[in-house]
Amino acid sequence: MRKLRNVITAGILVAAMALGAVGCQSGGGSSDDSSSEESVTLSIAAAASLEKCYTEKLIPMFEKEHSNVKIEGTYDSSGKLQTQIEQGMEADVFMSAATEQMDNLVDEDYISKDDVVDLLENKLVLIVPAKNANEDITSFETATKAETIAVGDPESVPAGQYAKEAFTNLNMWDDVNSKASFGTNVTEVLNWVAKGSAECGVVYATDAASTDDVKAVAEAPEDALKTPVIYPVASLKNSKNKEMADEFVKFLQTDEALDVFKSYGFTINQ
Repeated sequence: MRKLRNVITAGILVAAMALGAVGCQSGGGSSDDSSSEESVTLSIAAAASLEKCYTEKLIPMFEKEHSNVKIEGTYDSSGKLQTQIEQGMEADVFMSAATEQMDNLVDEDYISKDDVVDLLENKLVLIVPAKNANEDITSFETATKAETIAVGDPESVPAGQYAKEAFTNLNMWDDVNSKASFGTNVTEVLNWVAKGSAECGVVYATDAASTDDVKAVAEAPEDALKTPVIYPVASLKNSKNKEMADEFVKFLQTDEALDVFKSYGFTINQ
């Protein structure tokens, strides 16, 4: 009987060990499954006017849906970003504040034309400081009453290019140019006016709405600004994460993402 009990006990121990081994293998299998999604870092090059809606809302939303993805953004003037991409900056997605920079990268074969989505539209506005503003500045036509006018550099900043177009069509560009302080991006222009170092400036409506330190006094007249302020977006051909980059561009077109853009003052391009 004692031998029989020993045999039974030994059998139970062997069975328990076997079950434990199976359990460990099963747990290991689950761990392998959970780590099967490779970590991906997406690099986004986007116009400076997009920084807040990207960092505050859109990127956290996308990363929540894709736990294996980390997004790193570079925000500057679209012209600068174009140049950086041409010089070898690794970017997976490019979103410009104008079609010119996107078209240039398409022509240079960095981006496929079929991948480009003209997603958003913005408005160009004249802003003044919220406090101690020059009351004579009430429209684009009266901007030259300021001693200093903050404008994005037309050589590289789309907002500056739009401003130059508007003031040129109003036969004012020479006078504006003589008083202009040129910013390297639209955020810099906004900050100059907010701090009162410029009496007025030209930015996008979304920028003006982003702070209480400035107020928009006028929108660019339709007959002065004939080029719509379009924001195109696309993945880059040489992206190391092309599939996920395309997924991010698709995400930006969802109702959820478009609602975020609208909440920041953008208009959806129809």
